[in-house]
Amino acid sequence: MRFFRKRRKKLGLALGGGAARGWAHIGVIHALREAEIPINFVAGTSIGALVGAFLAADKLKVLERLALNLDWLDVISFFDLVFPRSGLIDGKKVVAFLGKHLPQKNIEELPLPFAAVATDIISGKEVVLTKGNIIEAIRASIAVPGIFTPVHLNGYLLVDGGVLNPVPVNVVKEMGAEVVIAVDLNTSIITPAMRKVKQPKKDKDEAFSRFHLKKLKDKLKELPYLKKWTSEEPTPNIFDVILTSIYLMEQEITVYRLTIDKPDIVIRPQVGYIGFMDFHKAASGIAEGYRAAMEKIVQIKSYVRI
Repeated sequence: MRFFRKRRKKLGLALGGGAARGWAHIGVIHALREAEIPINFVAGTSIGALVGAFLAADKLKVLERLALNLDWLDVISFFDLVFPRSGLIDGKKVVAFLGKHLPQKNIEELPLPFAAVATDIISGKEVVLTKGNIIEAIRASIAVPGIFTPVHLNGYLLVDGGVLNPVPVNVVKEMGAEVVIAVDLNTSIITPAMRKVKQPKKDKDEAFSRFHLKKLKDKLKELPYLKKWTSEEPTPNIFDVILTSIYLMEQEITVYRLTIDKPDIVIRPQVGYIGFMDFHKAASGIAEGYRAAMEKIVQIKSYVRI
Protein backbone atom coordinates (compact mmCIF):
# COMPACT_ATOMS: atom_id res chain seq x y z
CA MET A 1 0.00 0.00 0.00
CA ARG A 2 1.46 3.34 -1.06
CA PHE A 3 1.16 6.48 1.04
CA PHE A 4 1.32 9.91 -0.49
CA ARG A 5 2.43 12.88 1.53
CA LYS A 6 0.12 15.85 1.22
CA ARG A 7 1.64 18.71 -0.73
CA ARG A 8 2.35 21.85 1.26
CA LYS A 9 0.41 24.76 -0.15
CA LYS A 10 2.23 27.95 -1.15
CA LEU A 11 1.69 30.73 1.36
CA GLY A 12 1.45 34.44 0.60
CA LEU A 13 1.58 37.39 3.02
CA ALA A 14 -0.43 40.55 2.32
CA LEU A 15 1.01 43.24 4.59
CA GLY A 16 -1.22 46.26 5.10
CA GLY A 17 -0.41 49.94 5.56
CA GLY A 18 -0.49 51.73 8.90
CA ALA A 19 2.63 53.93 9.28
CA ALA A 20 4.41 53.21 12.62
CA ARG A 21 1.96 50.43 13.37
CA GLY A 22 3.66 48.49 10.60
CA TRP A 23 6.36 47.26 12.93
CA ALA A 24 3.72 44.72 13.99
CA HIS A 25 4.41 42.96 10.68
CA ILE A 26 7.83 41.99 12.00
CA GLY A 27 6.22 40.24 14.96
CA VAL A 28 3.82 38.37 12.65
CA ILE A 29 6.73 37.12 10.56
CA HIS A 30 8.59 36.01 13.70
CA ALA A 31 5.60 33.93 14.76
CA LEU A 32 5.37 32.23 11.37
CA ARG A 33 9.07 31.45 11.33
CA GLU A 34 8.98 30.12 14.89
CA ALA A 35 6.18 27.78 13.84
CA GLU A 36 8.24 26.74 10.77
CA ILE A 37 5.59 28.02 8.40
CA PRO A 38 7.31 28.93 5.10
CA ILE A 39 6.46 32.18 3.29
CA ASN A 40 6.48 31.87 -0.50
CA PHE A 41 5.24 35.31 -1.56
CA VAL A 42 4.92 38.73 0.02
CA ALA A 43 3.11 41.86 -1.13
CA GLY A 44 2.83 45.07 0.82
CA THR A 45 1.21 48.46 0.86
CA SER A 46 2.99 51.47 2.37
CA ILE A 47 4.81 50.37 5.57
CA GLY A 48 3.81 46.83 4.58
CA ALA A 49 5.84 47.28 1.39
CA LEU A 50 8.84 48.47 3.41
CA VAL A 51 8.75 45.50 5.81
CA GLY A 52 7.97 43.12 2.95
CA ALA A 53 10.97 44.34 0.98
CA PHE A 54 13.34 43.69 3.88
CA LEU A 55 11.80 40.23 4.29
CA ALA A 56 12.17 39.49 0.57
CA ALA A 57 15.79 40.67 0.64
CA ASP A 58 16.51 38.46 3.69
CA LYS A 59 17.31 41.59 5.71
CA LEU A 60 14.49 41.51 8.27
CA LYS A 61 16.90 41.22 11.21
CA VAL A 62 18.60 44.41 10.00
CA LEU A 63 15.29 46.27 9.89
CA GLU A 64 14.24 45.00 13.31
CA ARG A 65 17.51 46.10 14.88
CA LEU A 66 17.18 49.55 13.31
CA ALA A 67 13.55 49.87 14.39
CA LEU A 68 14.25 48.87 17.97
CA ASN A 69 17.02 51.46 18.25
CA LEU A 70 15.02 54.40 16.88
CA ASP A 71 14.27 57.29 19.18
CA TRP A 72 12.09 60.32 18.52
CA LEU A 73 15.02 62.43 17.30
CA ASP A 74 15.87 59.75 14.72
CA VAL A 75 12.27 59.83 13.51
CA ILE A 76 12.31 63.62 13.15
CA SER A 77 15.58 63.43 11.21
CA PHE A 78 13.94 61.37 8.46
CA PHE A 79 11.42 64.09 7.68
CA ASP A 80 13.11 66.65 5.47
CA LEU A 81 10.46 69.37 5.42
CA VAL A 82 10.74 71.21 2.11
CA PHE A 83 7.17 72.47 1.61
CA PRO A 84 6.97 71.77 -2.14
CA ARG A 85 3.71 72.12 -4.04
CA SER A 86 2.74 68.44 -3.92
CA GLY A 87 3.84 67.39 -0.42
CA LEU A 88 5.56 68.44 2.79
CA ILE A 89 8.46 65.97 2.49
CA ASP A 90 10.47 64.96 -0.57
CA GLY A 91 11.67 61.70 0.99
CA LYS A 92 15.36 61.96 0.11
CA LYS A 93 16.42 60.99 3.63
CA VAL A 94 14.14 57.95 3.60
CA VAL A 95 15.61 56.89 0.25
CA ALA A 96 19.13 57.33 1.64
CA PHE A 97 18.20 55.20 4.67
CA LEU A 98 16.81 52.43 2.46
CA GLY A 99 19.82 52.56 0.16
CA LYS A 100 22.13 52.10 3.12
CA HIS A 101 20.41 48.99 4.47
CA LEU A 102 18.96 47.19 1.44
CA PRO A 103 20.96 45.39 -1.28
CA GLN A 104 21.31 47.27 -4.56
CA LYS A 105 19.11 44.83 -6.46
CA ASN A 106 15.99 44.91 -8.56
CA ILE A 107 12.82 43.35 -7.16
CA GLU A 108 13.00 40.39 -9.54
CA GLU A 109 16.46 39.50 -8.17
CA LEU A 110 15.33 39.13 -4.55
CA PRO A 111 15.36 35.67 -2.89
CA LEU A 112 11.61 35.87 -2.18
CA PRO A 113 8.95 37.02 -4.72
CA PHE A 114 7.86 40.51 -3.67
CA ALA A 115 5.39 43.17 -4.84
CA ALA A 116 4.90 46.76 -3.68
CA VAL A 117 1.49 48.36 -4.23
CA ALA A 118 1.10 52.02 -5.19
CA THR A 119 -1.62 54.24 -6.68
CA ASP A 120 -1.32 56.19 -9.92
CA ILE A 121 -3.07 59.52 -9.32
CA ILE A 122 -3.22 60.26 -13.06
CA SER A 123 -5.24 57.19 -14.08
CA GLY A 124 -6.71 56.49 -10.64
CA LYS A 125 -5.57 52.87 -10.85
CA GLU A 126 -3.67 50.49 -8.61
CA VAL A 127 -0.08 49.84 -9.73
CA VAL A 128 1.71 46.66 -8.67
CA LEU A 129 5.48 46.90 -8.76
CA THR A 130 7.18 43.51 -9.21
CA LYS A 131 10.19 44.59 -11.26
CA GLY A 132 12.76 47.34 -11.17
CA ASN A 133 14.52 49.23 -8.40
CA ILE A 134 13.38 48.03 -4.97
CA ILE A 135 13.99 51.38 -3.27
CA GLU A 136 11.98 53.33 -5.85
CA ALA A 137 9.12 50.86 -5.39
CA ILE A 138 9.10 51.30 -1.60
CA ARG A 139 9.33 55.08 -1.90
CA ALA A 140 6.30 55.09 -4.21
CA SER A 141 4.26 52.80 -1.98
CA ILE A 142 4.87 54.91 1.16
CA ALA A 143 4.11 58.26 -0.51
CA VAL A 144 1.25 59.31 1.77
CA PRO A 145 -0.72 62.00 -0.13
CA GLY A 146 -0.13 65.48 1.23
CA ILE A 147 2.91 64.41 3.27
CA PHE A 148 5.33 62.78 0.84
CA THR A 149 5.70 64.08 -2.70
CA PRO A 150 4.44 61.70 -5.42
CA VAL A 151 6.95 59.54 -7.32
CA HIS A 152 7.39 59.65 -11.09
CA LEU A 153 8.03 56.04 -12.11
CA ASN A 154 7.48 54.08 -15.32
CA GLY A 155 5.21 56.79 -16.71
CA TYR A 156 3.06 56.87 -13.55
CA LEU A 157 2.68 59.50 -10.83
CA LEU A 158 2.54 57.30 -7.75
CA VAL A 159 1.33 57.74 -4.18
CA ASP A 160 0.58 55.40 -1.26
CA GLY A 161 -1.01 52.13 -2.36
CA GLY A 162 -3.42 52.31 0.56
CA VAL A 163 -5.49 54.90 -1.29
CA LEU A 164 -6.99 52.01 -3.29
CA ASN A 165 -5.69 48.80 -1.73
CA PRO A 166 -4.74 48.96 1.98
CA VAL A 167 -4.20 45.18 2.33
CA PRO A 168 -3.14 43.68 -1.05
CA VAL A 169 -4.74 40.23 -0.87
CA ASN A 170 -5.47 40.16 -4.61
CA VAL A 171 -1.83 40.83 -5.39
CA VAL A 172 -0.41 37.81 -3.52
CA LYS A 173 -3.10 35.63 -5.08
CA GLU A 174 -2.00 36.78 -8.53
CA MET A 175 1.60 36.05 -7.59
CA GLY A 176 0.66 32.41 -7.06
CA ALA A 177 -0.23 32.06 -3.39
CA GLU A 178 -2.66 29.24 -2.60
CA VAL A 179 -3.13 30.33 1.00
CA VAL A 180 -3.22 34.03 1.83
CA ILE A 181 -2.63 35.63 5.22
CA ALA A 182 -3.73 39.26 5.42
CA VAL A 183 -2.30 41.49 8.14
CA ASP A 184 -4.70 44.37 8.78
CA LEU A 185 -3.47 47.22 10.98
CA ASN A 186 -6.48 49.51 10.55
CA THR A 187 -9.10 47.88 12.77
CA SER A 188 -8.39 49.68 16.03
CA ILE A 189 -7.55 53.21 15.03
CA ILE A 190 -7.43 55.64 17.94
CA THR A 191 -7.31 59.33 17.11
CA PRO A 192 -4.70 61.60 18.76
CA ALA A 193 -7.31 63.02 21.17
CA MET A 194 -8.40 59.52 22.22
CA ARG A 195 -4.79 58.44 22.80
CA LYS A 196 -4.37 61.26 25.31
CA VAL A 197 -7.34 59.94 27.28
CA LYS A 198 -6.36 56.27 27.07
CA GLN A 199 -2.67 56.72 27.87
CA PRO A 200 -2.22 59.43 30.49
CA LYS A 201 1.06 57.98 31.76
CA LYS A 202 4.27 59.16 30.15
CA ASP A 203 7.36 56.97 30.01
CA LYS A 204 10.96 58.16 29.97
CA ASP A 205 11.15 57.92 26.18
CA GLU A 206 8.13 60.20 25.77
CA ALA A 207 9.59 62.71 28.24
CA PHE A 208 12.79 62.68 26.20
CA SER A 209 10.74 63.21 23.04
CA ARG A 210 8.82 66.16 24.52
CA PHE A 211 12.07 67.83 25.58
CA HIS A 212 13.56 67.69 22.10
CA LEU A 213 10.26 68.55 20.42
CA LYS A 214 10.15 71.72 22.53
CA LYS A 215 13.66 72.60 21.31
CA LEU A 216 12.47 72.09 17.73
CA LYS A 217 9.42 74.30 18.33
CA ASP A 218 11.63 77.05 19.76
CA LYS A 219 13.65 77.02 16.57
CA LEU A 220 10.53 77.11 14.41
CA LYS A 221 9.31 80.20 16.29
CA GLU A 222 12.14 82.09 14.64
CA LEU A 223 10.39 81.58 11.28
CA PRO A 224 7.35 83.91 11.02
CA TYR A 225 5.45 81.76 8.53
CA LEU A 226 5.70 78.73 10.84
CA LYS A 227 4.48 80.40 14.05
CA LYS A 228 1.10 78.68 13.85
CA TRP A 229 2.87 75.31 13.86
CA THR A 230 4.19 76.02 17.34
CA SER A 231 0.83 76.91 18.83
CA GLU A 232 0.17 75.39 22.24
CA GLU A 233 -3.53 74.98 21.47
CA PRO A 234 -4.76 71.39 22.07
CA THR A 235 -5.24 70.66 18.36
CA PRO A 236 -3.64 67.83 16.35
CA ASN A 237 -0.72 68.72 14.10
CA ILE A 238 -0.87 68.55 10.31
CA PHE A 239 0.61 65.03 10.23
CA ASP A 240 -2.04 63.72 12.62
CA VAL A 241 -4.82 65.40 10.64
CA ILE A 242 -3.70 64.01 7.28
CA LEU A 243 -2.74 60.54 8.50
CA THR A 244 -5.79 60.02 10.71
CA SER A 245 -8.08 61.11 7.86
CA ILE A 246 -6.37 58.78 5.39
CA TYR A 247 -6.33 55.77 7.69
CA LEU A 248 -9.97 56.22 8.69
CA MET A 249 -10.72 56.16 4.97
CA GLU A 250 -8.52 53.10 4.51
CA GLN A 251 -10.33 51.37 7.37
CA GLU A 252 -13.55 51.48 5.36
CA ILE A 253 -11.82 50.50 2.11
CA THR A 254 -10.19 47.55 3.87
CA VAL A 255 -13.55 46.18 4.98
CA TYR A 256 -14.79 46.35 1.39
CA ARG A 257 -11.63 44.89 -0.18
CA LEU A 258 -11.43 41.98 2.27
CA THR A 259 -15.03 41.14 1.39
CA ILE A 260 -14.26 41.12 -2.34
CA ASP A 261 -10.76 39.59 -2.15
CA LYS A 262 -11.18 37.21 0.76
CA PRO A 263 -7.97 35.98 2.41
CA ASP A 264 -7.83 32.61 4.13
CA ILE A 265 -6.67 34.11 7.43
CA VAL A 266 -6.79 37.67 8.71
CA ILE A 267 -4.41 38.76 11.49
CA ARG A 268 -5.42 41.98 13.21
CA PRO A 269 -2.82 43.21 15.72
CA GLN A 270 -4.40 45.62 18.20
CA VAL A 271 -2.02 48.51 17.61
CA GLY A 272 -4.45 51.41 17.68
CA TYR A 273 -2.66 52.84 20.72
CA ILE A 274 0.47 53.46 18.59
CA GLY A 275 0.41 56.85 16.90
CA PHE A 276 1.01 56.97 13.15
CA MET A 277 4.34 58.74 13.68
CA ASP A 278 5.44 56.68 16.71
CA PHE A 279 8.15 54.79 14.83
CA HIS A 280 10.20 54.74 18.03
CA LYS A 281 7.70 52.31 19.62
CA ALA A 282 8.82 49.28 17.63
CA ALA A 283 9.18 46.92 20.60
CA SER A 284 5.50 47.28 21.49
CA GLY A 285 4.31 46.89 17.90
CA ILE A 286 6.47 43.84 17.22
CA ALA A 287 5.26 42.15 20.43
CA GLU A 288 1.61 42.74 19.53
CA GLY A 289 2.12 41.44 16.00
CA TYR A 290 3.68 38.27 17.41
CA ARG A 291 0.83 37.81 19.90
CA ALA A 292 -1.87 38.28 17.26
CA ALA A 293 -0.20 35.86 14.84
CA MET A 294 0.32 33.18 17.47
CA GLU A 295 -3.43 33.14 18.05
CA LYS A 296 -3.85 32.01 14.43
CA ILE A 297 -0.96 29.53 14.14
CA VAL A 298 -3.05 26.37 14.48
CA GLN A 299 -5.49 27.65 11.87
CA ILE A 300 -2.66 28.60 9.51
CA LYS A 301 -1.07 25.16 9.83
CA SER A 302 -4.38 23.52 8.94
CA TYR A 303 -4.54 25.57 5.74
CA VAL A 304 -1.00 24.90 4.56
CA ARG A 305 -1.07 21.26 5.79
CA ILE A 306 2.03 21.31 7.95
